[in-house]
Amino acid sequence: QLQLVESGGGLVQPGGSLRLSCAASGFTLDYYAIGWFRQAPGKEREGVSCISRQRGSTYTYYADSVKGRFTTSRDNAKNTVYLQMNSLKPEDAAVYYCASRRSYYCSMYPTDFDSWGQGTQVTVSS
Repeated sequence: QLQLVESGGGLVQPGGSLRLSCAASGFTLDYYAIGWFRQAPGKEREGVSCISRQRGSTYTYYADSVKGRFTTSRDNAKNTVYLQMNSLKPEDAAVYYCASRRSYYCSMYPTDFDSWGQGTQVTVSS
């Protein structure tokens, strides 16, 4: 059974860092694109980043709002995808989700993803 479990959320001060993890089970990351999404109260779920692998190369994509601050990576041996978040801002606060898409190609649209984790809360506040 395909399952995604996020961890690593918490409370951080503005300017701080967090690393989120998305542990996958029941499938191999090699054939899937993994996206990170976030949803703040009263707002729609939005794409944050995506990572995929095709013909031996890794491809990453980021929302403009997080470019230069967030980095996504994958450890195939651990079947885990990470989201390193630096220089966090109050507007980054949200529930963060990882999701899988059986494709070599990334997407930043939630409707393109099939399976979702339960989410992890990120709070940015002084």
